[in-house]
Amino acid sequence: MGGTYLSDILAAHRADAVADRRDVDELIARAVGLPPTRGFRAALVEDAAGGLAVIAEIKRRSPSKGDLDGALDPAEVARDYAAGGASCLSVLTDGPHFGGSAGDLVAARAACGLPVLRKDFTVSRADVCDARIMGADAVLLIVAALEDPELLEMLGLAGLLGLDALVEVHDEDELERAVVAGARLVGVNQRDLHTFALDEARAERLVGLLPPHVVAVAESGVRDGPDAARLAGAGYQAVLIGETLVRSEDRSRAVKEMVGHPIGVRGPGR
Repeated sequence: MGGTYLSDILAAHRADAVADRRDVDELIARAVGLPPTRGFRAALVEDAAGGLAVIAEIKRRSPSKGDLDGALDPAEVARDYAAGGASCLSVLTDGPHFGGSAGDLVAARAACGLPVLRKDFTVSRADVCDARIMGADAVLLIVAALEDPELLEMLGLAGLLGLDALVEVHDEDELERAVVAGARLVGVNQRDLHTFALDEARAERLVGLLPPHVVAVAESGVRDGPDAARLAGAGYQAVLIGETLVRSEDRSRAVKEMVGHPIGVRGPGR
């Protein structure tokens, strides 16, 4: 997503957060009492033991690409992804910019047994609580959208609530900030925030900077099996794929083409 899009979307979400008068302590108390989550990171680790894992994304549209499938049935798509061998789901819940909703996440999670990431723009503690309350098993934290104290606070709250956190980075500085904050699941977005361009060399370079205990996920621009195989060979344990799968005429088969590629040893100098 481009810098202008990101700035506009974040401004809207921060305005909503300021206007949100709910008691966060009450939200936390409600979220803490919910049944256990499904274990998003654990599912990736388990499946990556046999080759590349796939986080399959459900989204109706995007600001840059327009409509992908505005009329999709999230439950049907979730079942197709699960049948194809996806390890986890990612569901867009942003309404104004992506056409998503909490209802999409609820329907997708109920349709299968896979853990689900709430894909949205998390800018407040209430957002983290909302993810847990709507049924998510993981929450997205975008380093470019957060100051370090916010990142630390939201990682801590996610842990308290039993949520895994996928911490998204775009460059070396953001990666270092994520690791210092204690991220254990890091997504490297191959798409430049300002130019839209895919930077495959950067994706392969950054994976070598991640400590061994951090699960590495490649995001954006995974178009086919060879793309997935390249990223697996670089040392990524999982890929998050959205547009390619949503647009596919056979979503189950499209997932099958992405999963299981041999995972290489990641290290400096890639």
